[in-house]
Amino acid sequence: MQPTARHLPAFRLSASALTTLVAALLIGAPVIAALLTGLFGGGGEAWSHIVSTQLFGYTFTTLGVLLLTTVFILLLAVPAAWFVSLFDFPGRGIFEWALILPLAAPGYVLAYAWADIMEVGGPLQSVLRDVTGLSARDYWFPNLYSAPGLSFVMACALFPYVYLTARAAFSNLSLCTIEAARSLGASPARIFINVVLPSARPAIFAGLALALMETAADYGAASYLGVQTLSVGIFRAWHSFSEPAVAARLAFLLILIAFGLQLIERRSRGRGSVQQTATRWRTPKRRKLSRQAGLMVAASCFAILLMAFILPVTRLVWVSVETGIGQKAILRPFLNSLVLAAAGSALAFVLAVTVVVGARQNRFSQLIGRIAAGAGYAAPGIVLALGALFILSWTGFSVAGPAALVFLVWIYASRFTAAGAEPLSAAFSRAPASLGNAARSLGANRFQRLVRVDLPVAMSGAAAASIILFVEMLKELPATLMLRPFNWDTLAVQAHAYASDERLAAATLPSLLITLAGLGPVILLSVQLTKAGESRAAG
Repeated sequence: MQPTARHLPAFRLSASALTTLVAALLIGAPVIAALLTGLFGGGGEAWSHIVSTQLFGYTFTTLGVLLLTTVFILLLAVPAAWFVSLFDFPGRGIFEWALILPLAAPGYVLAYAWADIMEVGGPLQSVLRDVTGLSARDYWFPNLYSAPGLSFVMACALFPYVYLTARAAFSNLSLCTIEAARSLGASPARIFINVVLPSARPAIFAGLALALMETAADYGAASYLGVQTLSVGIFRAWHSFSEPAVAARLAFLLILIAFGLQLIERRSRGRGSVQQTATRWRTPKRRKLSRQAGLMVAASCFAILLMAFILPVTRLVWVSVETGIGQKAILRPFLNSLVLAAAGSALAFVLAVTVVVGARQNRFSQLIGRIAAGAGYAAPGIVLALGALFILSWTGFSVAGPAALVFLVWIYASRFTAAGAEPLSAAFSRAPASLGNAARSLGANRFQRLVRVDLPVAMSGAAAASIILFVEMLKELPATLMLRPFNWDTLAVQAHAYASDERLAAATLPSLLITLAGLGPVILLSVQLTKAGESRAAG
């Protein structure tokens, strides 16, 4: 007997799952467009020329920069996190939060500042010549316009990612394990290498993967320093050679690198949690260092902060005040940046709420939302912009018209929705289940519970998500360069344009405004983490 239509199983997509699916498509469409074009397009003579002459150089340089950045970040972040977490020394309370400040400055801003500091007529070489009496031809000086120079700049900008995760891991170490190693006669150095680092390794890898994703996605610093990475190659293939399909194939390689790094981050996060199963588990208290050792550690932490934040930002302030160039032309890019960042963060916030709320309803929505948000975050801005250009060409819209602004806001949201979803998810998880049950018993539907119960309870996380989204979009450079309409400059675009034309004095003010915008959220994050650490230690 054939089953009738009444007996056939029907697939039903709930409203929440359907909404999450639509949000996921909005987030992931640019990545899909870039991937499809990279897989099935971009052949011909142009691609053959790239493969034979430049592909190896782009790939090898990108991987080399990632390797050097890894070394620099680990040297800066891990020792600083170790001493700040477990030792007491002069200035420790200040360094605990101040070492996060470099996150406020994008890599390209630090590249502009350090290039001015290290040039022949800059302050470092001028002091060197004054002290030694040598001329510029008589000594060797590091070249910032190189892969090691780019790695140094990106490590200065991004080492706080590893510092934060390592500090959290070190603060939650088991005192019993450390005491057992000491009772066996292990020296402090051996305890650190054989006991501490293996325990903290998953957390360190998680932070390192995030930093390396940002390094691989960077265009502004690499372009300014003349380092031929995949991001620079993608932009050149699209802009200089008018070969968007070839750029898509290069983008495919960059996406593979980014997804590989994200996979490492996910696996490290999964292995990074430690369950406390006994009351004997105790976190170690900070040990006071001797005066000499404490001063040496404080000097090392200050040197890191000086190199990564104080010196480059101070140099930008000095040049901006001394020259006053660009101050009259800053208003319009400033307003453009505010408009785009506000619109993008609003759309990303809506998408983040949709993804987070959907993930709480069923596993299908959770899986789809996680994949889409992760894909958008892993794909660099230059790749998402390239995908948007393909969609624009398929739909027949003009890049020069208002549609370009709409697409730019869309790309902002696609790129940074995951950054807003993380604090939202944490805030929603802290909401008491009894409130939702009470609202349900009073007849409130899901939307009413979201508006009247969940969002007010999660307001702190929502505020943090909004601030993070706004600042990240204010710093975005490659997507804005590729999609903005003519004569619609933002602070990031203006700073890049001035610096590329070797008018660094004019680039200082927009660079400083971008950094200043990032300082507020970073300081807020630092204070919250410090308070959380103090409450955990007291408890």
